Amino acid sequence: MILVVGGAGYIGSHVNKYLFLKKEKTLVLDNLSSGHREFCQWGEFVLGDIADEKQLDLIFRIYPITAVMHFSAFLFVGESVEKPLKYWENNVSNTLKLLKKMIENNVKYFIFSSSAAVYGIPKYVPIDEEHPTNPINPYGMTKLTVEKILDDFDKAYGLKYASLRYFNASGADFDCRIGERHNPETHLIPLVLDAAVGQKDYITIYGTDYNTPDGTCIRDYIHVDDLAEAHFLALNYIMDSNESQIFNLGNGKGFSVKEIVLIAERVTGKKIHSIYSGRREGDPDILIAGSEKARQLLDWEPRYSEPEVIIESAWNWHQKLQ
Repeated sequence: MILVVGGAGYIGSHVNKYLFLKKEKTLVLDNLSSGHREFCQWGEFVLGDIADEKQLDLIFRIYPITAVMHFSAFLFVGESVEKPLKYWENNVSNTLKLLKKMIENNVKYFIFSSSAAVYGIPKYVPIDEEHPTNPINPYGMTKLTVEKILDDFDKAYGLKYASLRYFNASGADFDCRIGERHNPETHLIPLVLDAAVGQKDYITIYGTDYNTPDGTCIRDYIHVDDLAEAHFLALNYIMDSNESQIFNLGNGKGFSVKEIVLIAERVTGKKIHSIYSGRREGDPDILIAGSEKARQLLDWEPRYSEPEVIIESAWNWHQKLQ
């Protein structure tokens, strides 16, 4: 049985569904602080928190857990700057409690939801796993710290892990049973679709003087179902090989903010009004993933790499929420 921590959230719920489709038994543990109970439609669900060591003891005693997938970190970069204590406590301290219980119960396989934020300002693109790590905010630093802990725990306790560094997770389940629903929402595609559906009057584009063809930031968008498949493949890899790995997960191609807005207009048939503002601190010109390692070692290939497909899936989900 796979313990999916944070499985009521955006990425965790899609991974949980994918595991179910692959005939894996799952147990979702989520405190629903940002997740949604209705997203837990597969496997078993327990309301709880990895901060509660007694509850973790009970879970590992009752359920035959063989592997853990971790999606329960706080994820807002701006908030991490304003409230670093909140991020270090949850993203690092609470993760340590979970890892401790895994070691005590001889559970040896761990899939970690990491982030491209560990790289900071890129020195080159596409960014591969050998790129220097230099986070520029507490959020990215907490992710990198957990990766360092995992490396130590592998050497000391034999805990095998895959750390999956996402770029821009996007899109929604094609069955429209789950999708992206954050509060507050900070991701570009759902914000653009908010404007398309009339929940917002406009989309704000931050910075038009970047060193890109149209002056707006370029980012690598990866469909959440492609991410889900990569988690399954990564777990099989570390179990079969008994070795830990770090993988970047992205499409390997980028699209600017203006391009995303134009594609969303074509997909939705709606005019999306944009206004322009100054740059946000720490936003690089271009972030594109080098995912060759995942493609080679995991035999992973993104199936939904076209932005039209990603945005259409998100749009179908977005309309369902209205």
